[in-house]
Amino acid sequence: MSDQRDQAHHQQFETLAIHAGQEPDETTGAVVPPIYQVSTYKQDGVGGLRGGYEYSRSANPTRTALEENLAALDGGRRGLAFASGLAAEDCLLRTLLSPGDHVVIPNDAYGGTFRLFAKVVQRWGVEWSVADTSDPQAVRDALRPRTKVIWVETPSNPLLGISDIAALSGVARDAGAKLVVDNTFASPYLQQPLSLGADVVVYSTTKYMGGHSDVVGGALVVNDDTLGEELAYHQNAMGAIAGPFDAWLVMRGIKTLAVRMDRHSANAARVAELLTSHKKVTRVYYPGLSGHPGHEIAAKQMRSFGGMVSFQVAGGEQAAVEVCNRARLFTLGESLGGVESLIEHPGRMTHASVAGSALEVPGDLVRLSVGIESVDDLLADLGQALG
Repeated sequence: MSDQRDQAHHQQFETLAIHAGQEPDETTGAVVPPIYQVSTYKQDGVGGLRGGYEYSRSANPTRTALEENLAALDGGRRGLAFASGLAAEDCLLRTLLSPGDHVVIPNDAYGGTFRLFAKVVQRWGVEWSVADTSDPQAVRDALRPRTKVIWVETPSNPLLGISDIAALSGVARDAGAKLVVDNTFASPYLQQPLSLGADVVVYSTTKYMGGHSDVVGGALVVNDDTLGEELAYHQNAMGAIAGPFDAWLVMRGIKTLAVRMDRHSANAARVAELLTSHKKVTRVYYPGLSGHPGHEIAAKQMRSFGGMVSFQVAGGEQAAVEVCNRARLFTLGESLGGVESLIEHPGRMTHASVAGSALEVPGDLVRLSVGIESVDDLLADLGQALG
């Protein structure tokens, strides 16, 4: 394993995406890892495990291949694959936290993450407070003696806020806390949080990693072997693991992640340009725009600016809903990161759970997941949707 890791350090991302953890099958030479659709394994005598496999909740060869791939892509030492992004987050929080501990969460975040803190983890006795994570001093001011985790999304969902990962890693280190970065919007191709000082990277692999809107999954990647073992223990004890077919689908998606992200980013930049000049759009959120408050930091820590764009429309909430309903090529739906373009109203859809909280999103906000179709067709559809 160490030899493979050393070799991976000398390979570029596009190569790792296709080959890390993906050795040809020893029996047949198949270049794609098999789907080991199996629950249990024959043991060579009591305690005599073949390759460490005994039961597929504990380990499965297809999931192992994905987990090795995930670790390589983020430059980490351990990757773990889960049944969903929220399953990964739940495992992480229950590994790192105890009743009475405190977490700093961002003022802009995925609604499901907020719900996990506010409706589930809080009942377990964990406290949380909200800070603008784009401002390291605001995060520092939110710290408490029992702060164990600083949670960051960058770019954030749905307002595309940018946080300085390197600066926040210093804040976390000084406080004796772990910096957790949800890297779902960027993917490991566009951003490498561990190299910037983060302790844990979180993904919904449902999104850009899978990339085809046909699988639900999640992942954690860490650089610390001890933490990796603790997470693996809880993963097995709690059981929300990625099944073998789901793991295989995510691996298939990852192979084209780099080329897809290049196209997503290029298309989103054109979409943001159109929206910026449209008379019915009052504000555009895209870190690739020079006027975005986090543009310089994003340019420093990201390879490109990603495929997510949000914007506010003149006329208020109902006007935003009507734009969503008039779109044709942009499919009205939740989720993001697939090859097809999606449009949604966060306030009534993905972020309904944050209504009335410090994370509440504007009612006139529309969020786009810009796909890899012809950008001219996407621009034409947005033009007619906006009217």
